Amino acid sequence: MSVIHPVILCGGSGTRLWPVSRKAVPKPFLPLVSEETLFQQAVRRVAGDGGFAPPMVVAGAAHADLIMAQWGDTPGARLVIEPAAKNTAPAIALAAALLPEDAVMLVCPSDHHIADTDAFRAAAYAAAALAREDYLVSFGIAADRPETGYGYLRRGEPLPGGYAIREFVEKPDLARAEAYLASGEYSWNGGIFAFRAGHLLAELAAHRPEMARLVAEAVAGGSTEGACFHPAPGPFAAIDGDSIDYAVMENTARAAMVPADMGWSDIGNWAALADALAGEADGAGNVARGAADLAGCSGVFAMTDGPRISAVGLSDICIIVANGEVLVTTRDGAQAVGKLPGALNQ
Repeated sequence: MSVIHPVILCGGSGTRLWPVSRKAVPKPFLPLVSEETLFQQAVRRVAGDGGFAPPMVVAGAAHADLIMAQWGDTPGARLVIEPAAKNTAPAIALAAALLPEDAVMLVCPSDHHIADTDAFRAAAYAAAALAREDYLVSFGIAADRPETGYGYLRRGEPLPGGYAIREFVEKPDLARAEAYLASGEYSWNGGIFAFRAGHLLAELAAHRPEMARLVAEAVAGGSTEGACFHPAPGPFAAIDGDSIDYAVMENTARAAMVPADMGWSDIGNWAALADALAGEADGAGNVARGAADLAGCSGVFAMTDGPRISAVGLSDICIIVANGEVLVTTRDGAQAVGKLPGALNQ
């Protein structure tokens, strides 16, 4: 059986986990859940297993040095440097165009937390088997709460190791999310995919022909420098960016999903990070990183890079002190942090 080719997407503007995450060092490159950064965890997840080829990382030039410093001793790793940020469809298409047509690519964001590596790998092998049959495969993340911040996948007919996707559903309101959870038919769309490279490019050409043409031009006119590939900037800059979900997944007749129950989190805001660190919580559900005194508090997440945090009688609050800035938000408000002036105007 041919190996799986991991493609790790790196990006981000460092706004949702401000003030710890910054434009210069966004979320993937921070040690948020363990001593390793999220990017290092993503690389390690596909290392040491003969079923995976060395990873290909797709990122902007601003983070190239961070990536090469953090991927450590990873023989054969390649870096594709996007000339401009154009969302996930062009980034994935770049990687596909640089792989053999029959290569099965496993597309992984660089900034997600996955607690169970064995379950991740099992899902990857199941997804790869479907991708070899020219399905375009999403990981369907086991939903454990009525989350309104994620898109959903509705399961259709059973397939070997997975299901056809009956419906893609955008982020729902709470009532619909509760109905999805109760039905048992829906999984979260976790943004992890498996494709056969040639088939992904054929589908892109069918549904976004101009994007496919410009990606091909950018690759044909590109250059290689050591472990780095530089697509031609002119054609790539002309691309009208789009997500892989909108450009391909919601248009193809071959969409499939594999269920994955692997302790997944996109660490999309401070409340999500607090949830990922729930194993460190005290009896009242408080999690503290750094010097923090929490008296009579419950469900408080406190994180500081120096100054002491002292809080009394608070519930369901995140308090972050980092890089000379202080952020205080309710758990519910954490999704709006990226819109604050401090986060936007870095």
